Amino acid sequence: MRAERHAGVAGLRTRWLEAGQGKPLILLHGASLGSSCDVWSPVIDALAARGLRVVAPDLPGFGETDNPLDPSLRFRMRFVPAFMEAVGIARASVVGHSQSGRIPVMLAFERPECLDRIVVVGTGSLLPPLAGAPKADAGEGEEGGTREPTIEETRALLEDNLHDRSLITREALALRHRMSLGKNFEAFAARGAAKSPGGKAKEGVPPWQRLAEVPVPLRLVYGREDRGNAAERAALAREMYPGLDLHLVDGARHLVMWDAPSELTRLVGEFVGGARG
Repeated sequence: MRAERHAGVAGLRTRWLEAGQGKPLILLHGASLGSSCDVWSPVIDALAARGLRVVAPDLPGFGETDNPLDPSLRFRMRFVPAFMEAVGIARASVVGHSQSGRIPVMLAFERPECLDRIVVVGTGSLLPPLAGAPKADAGEGEEGGTREPTIEETRALLEDNLHDRSLITREALALRHRMSLGKNFEAFAARGAAKSPGGKAKEGVPPWQRLAEVPVPLRLVYGREDRGNAAERAALAREMYPGLDLHLVDGARHLVMWDAPSELTRLVGEFVGGARG
């Protein structure tokens, strides 16, 4: 049975959803305004039924987890091993959506002993750019405005991420909107300010150039209709890295776990290897 839990992690009151028993599987939501662990609701129980202990936290500055002093992606990366220790997990498979797909990839280079397998879902910055196209990671956590959104604006942001817009129920919309307000909007604004000119550290090698070097088994999953020319860039990635384990999901945009929950459950469950298939 799925449970909602809370505990202190890295000095932050942290919320997470948990279901099942078995091999640990951690689900990391993306960084768009309004995102939270609830984004995984369509797949949590199905993954748990495969013999997995599924744990999905609200990352710092999202959902009901406290806002951190450091809004950076690197802090969220450091938070994950601290969270694992807090919930009694020494080693786990990790699924990261959108911007958070970079978290387990970074961890693989710095803390590989924490990871079993990695699944990346819809992370644009892990695909090579097309010639003349905008920056590869555009849209990873930048969706939102300069003020708290109206519920109509929250709906528009969700519609832009879904192939099947009928999935935006009244309850789902209300939750997403609630998670976009107050302290969560403040954290969103802080992340945006940290990216502003003069406040952003210089980047090293683009992450897509290191795909062949990731020292942990890696699977990449994208909606065929995802933004940023994902299908074309996935084809380019396969040309550059012939051994890449990459899958395109038909009838899905950015929120693959909503548009195609059964297919994503299969792709994750078969790869991480629960007790039951």
